[in-house]
Amino acid sequence: MSIATHDTAGAHSHDDHAHGGHPEIGFVRKYIFSTDHKVIGIQFLITTLLMLMVGGALALAVRWQLAFPWQWMPIAGDLEVFKDQGGIISPEFYTMLFTMHATVMIFLVIIPVLAGAFGNFLIPLQIGADDMAFPTLNMLSYWFMWPAIALFGLSFVIGGVTAGPAAGWTSYPVLSAIASAAPGSGSSQTVWLLAVTCVGVSSMMGSVNYMTTIINMRAPGMTLFRMPMTIWGMFITAILQSFALPVLTAAGFMVLCDRTLGTCFFVPAGLVVNNADPTIGGGQPLLWQHLFWFYSHPAVYIMLLPAMGMVSDMLCAFARKPLFGYKPMVYSLAAIAGLGFIVWGHHMFTSGMNPALGMTFMVSTMMIALPSAVKTFNWIGTLWGGNLIFTTPMLNSVAFISMFIVGGLSGIFMAAVPVDLYIHDSYFIVAHFHYVLFGATLFGVFGGIHFWFPKMFGRMMNDNVGKLHFVLTFIGFNGTFFTMHLLGVAGMPRRLADPFNYPYLEHLLPLNQFMTYSAMLMGFAQFLLLGNFFYSMFWGPKCGRNPWNANGLEWDAPSPPPHGNFDSIPIVYRGPYEYSSPLTDKDYLPQTEYIPPRPQPGTT
Repeated sequence: MSIATHDTAGAHSHDDHAHGGHPEIGFVRKYIFSTDHKVIGIQFLITTLLMLMVGGALALAVRWQLAFPWQWMPIAGDLEVFKDQGGIISPEFYTMLFTMHATVMIFLVIIPVLAGAFGNFLIPLQIGADDMAFPTLNMLSYWFMWPAIALFGLSFVIGGVTAGPAAGWTSYPVLSAIASAAPGSGSSQTVWLLAVTCVGVSSMMGSVNYMTTIINMRAPGMTLFRMPMTIWGMFITAILQSFALPVLTAAGFMVLCDRTLGTCFFVPAGLVVNNADPTIGGGQPLLWQHLFWFYSHPAVYIMLLPAMGMVSDMLCAFARKPLFGYKPMVYSLAAIAGLGFIVWGHHMFTSGMNPALGMTFMVSTMMIALPSAVKTFNWIGTLWGGNLIFTTPMLNSVAFISMFIVGGLSGIFMAAVPVDLYIHDSYFIVAHFHYVLFGATLFGVFGGIHFWFPKMFGRMMNDNVGKLHFVLTFIGFNGTFFTMHLLGVAGMPRRLADPFNYPYLEHLLPLNQFMTYSAMLMGFAQFLLLGNFFYSMFWGPKCGRNPWNANGLEWDAPSPPPHGNFDSIPIVYRGPYEYSSPLTDKDYLPQTEYIPPRPQPGTT
């Protein structure tokens, strides 16, 4: 049967149930500086969708340069002539482009769209709470994103096209420390670091709120092992953030001190920085890598675990089956998070570490494959024998699993020290993390947008447009990033504006052109998503409370939910995945539906 029934019985218009606040408060307080978790989640979602387009535009600029080196210049000739006569790109500007592309995508898209948008919107609804534990702190977590956006933008323009932030999103010293030696670049890199600090403050506010809300505000009967996988993903992610983020924040302040106060946390002896006395050095550049990756490898799972939970929810809804191995799925999420804290050194195999230490990081990294395999096979087990309904959320969820498998398998290669020594800083690495962070995470996000859009706005997105967006994105993504594996094995390095000056790489130029055309297809396909999203927000067909016939607690609330979310305090009787239950004639059994116990044979 078709479950996307756009029933109007029980449908609620936007006027019937405003997204946030009490009716007597004004527009600004209700929709802009709102403390209602639903409005804040939608604010995060719209902001990150717009930032996605900005980050995509930066990526297309990078790809164009690699496909057609220097051909967008107004003149031809020597690179110095390009710069002297006002060329619109230079090797320095190219470095700024890929630095800001990664910055926008990681700090302003993937992390806030999962933890900020879906975390804010779904956590109270899925656990039966009326709001977050700290509504004002929740509002501040969103508004701290805007200083970060402004500072990132300012850092990109403050130094011109040759002196912006150009140390990569990892901002390794001493590169980030000596950037101030270039005219105008000192302030841009400093402003970039301040922006990262604002993002960190925003994330920490959210993490504290999520943990407190999930622990203390669950509805009656909502035990830990009756929570949906989405909530488990958000909960474990919040724990990761709270333990790892202070390390990066402290390291960021140390770099700022090196740049502005003349300290030497990361500046080695004999290096002149900010006109300081070279004899006062003695810091360790490698210390930054340890501190940075101690946060940033768990951050990979901060950008992945919520999507894993969301995909689990969507797969069950459209396979019409219970989740295969619920408790092993929970334990594997926790195992992935725990192991993620002890593998940061695999980013540093080429730094000269002790081989015994490298072996330790290698083995612990490979161990992550075990809980990842549990999740993968359990997703396949959920699909096996199910009554599959290929809606847009389902297609994106299946793509998530497929891309996660490809990215995970390539990760096993890089976990081996001798292999990593060869492919480190090659395009094989770029392919791997794009398969994990774009191919997996963003396909999960795209599915989640279509799945929970009816709950957000009381209207349905156009499924045919959604499927077209999925097909074009899937083709464009694999055309772009699968090819990067071939480039990496062939030896093409990252971060070079024109690697084809090297004779052994000249033959790779046609592959780069193919990748660029694929990236353009993928980029322009996102306009379908934006158009479908904003059009359906106002003119999509109205729907009832539960257009997908799903079991989660959020579908018991009106669409869109009013202030306070539920008509009455929900009481939970079972887990979230009771599809095709023998206790009911329907193929789904909501968590709040009470089923009287059946008398045992031989009793009265």
